[in-house]
Amino acid sequence: MARARMEIASGHPYPLGATYDGVGTNFSIFSEVADQVEVCLFDEGGRETRFALPEETAHVHHGYLAGVGPGERYGYRVHGPWRPASGHRCNSDKLLLDPYGKAVEGRVHWNRSLYGHQHADESRMSRADSAGSMPKNVVVSPYFDWGNDRPPATPWHKTVVYEMHTKGSHSAILTCLHSSGGPSPASPPSRSSTICCPSG
Repeated sequence: MARARMEIASGHPYPLGATYDGVGTNFSIFSEVADQVEVCLFDEGGRETRFALPEETAHVHHGYLAGVGPGERYGYRVHGPWRPASGHRCNSDKLLLDPYGKAVEGRVHWNRSLYGHQHADESRMSRADSAGSMPKNVVVSPYFDWGNDRPPATPWHKTVVYEMHTKGSHSAILTCLHSSGGPSPASPPSRSSTICCPSG
């Protein structure tokens, strides 16, 4: 499908980040001050296609793109107020990484385009596009390929579930060993040790 003809659906506010569901990807990011957030997709040649996230739920901007899946490179552009004195530095000329992203590809190429402000005046917005100098997030698959591995399928009547408190059980083992002439608490056994305390 040509990206220019792709349509973005409303999607869901949670989970935050880029979430692939086997058909498409939900994009979700929090911003209390943004007027609009765009998700930007990048092809192999670095060409960018922007989609405005169509919905906002409790300051979470979100949208869903069918056909977008693992390996897709993306970032965000945030439109909103430029008021540095108030801490608001929205600048849509700057590509932003997803703070909830699960993977990043590429390196930062340091130059003036990365700064949100003019070099000589921090109160003036920089209009230089930073996309070419920024790494990109990558959509990942949440599905793990188990290969030939299979669950053990142990029947419930042969299954033993044992739960223990690590700190308490460790202290009890050391006390038992110390009283039976084993290693002292100052030299606890390795994690892989099998320890049998004498009964009685």
